[in-house]
Amino acid sequence: MTRVGTGGVAINSLDYSGRFKRDRKKLSPEIKEKLDDKIKDLLKDPRPPGLAFEKLQGYRKPNIYTIHVTGNYKISLEIDGSHAILRRVGTHNNIDRKP
Repeated sequence: MTRVGTGGVAINSLDYSGRFKRDRKKLSPEIKEKLDDKIKDLLKDPRPPGLAFEKLQGYRKPNIYTIHVTGNYKISLEIDGSHAILRRVGTHNNIDRKP
């Protein structure tokens, strides 16, 4: 189960985990372009329309959130204050199993 929204948190900076970087390398150029656009949108507004920002239930330390890149791809991330760490990028099934 997921809960939508960040509770008014503004994201001012990002880091990329090693796993995120490895996952990104495997994506097609079209998906990479959409991914980069979604990351820019996330920095502008943590809850922009169309991102489907959701908090994953069952993850408290750290809190894990997901956003949609396309109909089949998601990003998982942690938020610490105004800093986000992008954890993974992949298909919905992969991210839902191992965020």
